[in-house]
Amino acid sequence: MFRPDDTIVAVATPQGKGSLGIVRISGPEALALAKGLLDHSAQLKPRYATLAKIIDHIQAQEPSGIDQVIATFFPRPRSYTGEDVVELSAHGSPVLLERIVGLALLQGARLAEPGEFTLRAFMNGRLDLVQAEAVGDLVNAVTPLQARMAFDQLEGTMTGLIASLDVRLFDLIARLEASLDFPDEGYHFIKTREVVQSVGELLKQVRELLSGAASGRLIREGCQIVILGKPNVGKSTLFNYLVGSDRAIVTSEAGTTRDLITEVIDLDGLAVTLVDTAGIRTAEGSVEAEGVSRARQAIGVAAAVVVVLDQSRVLGPEDWAVLEETAKMPRVMVLNKADCSRSWSSDSLVGGDRVVSLSALTGDGVCVLRETLREILVGIDLLRDTPRIANIRHINLLERAATALESAKSAANEAAGEEFILADLDRARTALEELTGKRTSDDVLQHIFERFCIGK
Repeated sequence: MFRPDDTIVAVATPQGKGSLGIVRISGPEALALAKGLLDHSAQLKPRYATLAKIIDHIQAQEPSGIDQVIATFFPRPRSYTGEDVVELSAHGSPVLLERIVGLALLQGARLAEPGEFTLRAFMNGRLDLVQAEAVGDLVNAVTPLQARMAFDQLEGTMTGLIASLDVRLFDLIARLEASLDFPDEGYHFIKTREVVQSVGELLKQVRELLSGAASGRLIREGCQIVILGKPNVGKSTLFNYLVGSDRAIVTSEAGTTRDLITEVIDLDGLAVTLVDTAGIRTAEGSVEAEGVSRARQAIGVAAAVVVVLDQSRVLGPEDWAVLEETAKMPRVMVLNKADCSRSWSSDSLVGGDRVVSLSALTGDGVCVLRETLREILVGIDLLRDTPRIANIRHINLLERAATALESAKSAANEAAGEEFILADLDRARTALEELTGKRTSDDVLQHIFERFCIGK
């Protein structure tokens, strides 16, 4: 997978038209290749932006200019990839950028694979695996909270904590191995109670990291909230108000929404896919029946549901059917049409569900609904400063480490031999080193980096 002798090239900016586009070149021949693309008067000084022209010396019958660019040379090892890197900032026409890449390919470069620039940064020690994954998360962030969490990871907050655990674990292993290697010296390099205490402290820290996993995954991956209710109860009006635009058609005719309508919203830092559904009732026709079926499918993967009830009218069989269908789910009861006179009291609703009275027409009470949904989804302060584990790979490896440490602590408490304790501690250390990439396989690396975009 990793071919360090190749010089690679790709467009590093998103596809489509833009004011600027960047072509990134990395590898042993990056500087020579870039000079072959530029006019001969261009002098690339390390870490200085140089105005130059891209010249077609190959395809055109006579050398002809293509574009004016700003060329920047980053010599190894202090570059993003740890190799010689040249970045060409050109005008953002896809045609121009593709032509520049094409000329680089004709001069011997290879088109970069997805994530290959960041893979090279990892292989050359510029980033560890946790930081490399943070690059992908930062690129894909759709809320400020996602971006903040990814940036903290990129800055090495998590790396530092894992490194500290690894150092302490290595020291404990070394002292136990010394006791095992020199049994006749009559000296214990570490006492049993010290082993129990040290392993207990390590286990406590790993568990503290794992304590933020549920909320971390929610922030990183987002979730789905489904709006339910009988037809014409105000679901689409509420959906539009939460989204901030008229995505769903709102009319006085019941059953207007026949298909699922989805929109991603920022719910105080959480990327929430909001789903407006067809009214759940006995369908009148195959099209509406399909809409009701899809609504039920959406319920199956939802993190929470919003059940909309019309408080200006007495609850009917269709309302009770929705309440029964969602009884075991995290949900918020929305008593809509607070701007109208009430026909019933929320006291008639049994159970511990959260109830929010609002007007989807005026927006009164929608802020309370947003806060209530956030509390249901997370239940803790999203702005806490302690690091938060969010990646399922990291969670699985930390759980492996915790299990191994628990086993080591039990072995030490039972006065088992050092070799049994060491076996457990080595499993814990292996899990930590797989997390940061000190130990890893090509399959794991390919799985991680193939999800990146080309150019990153």
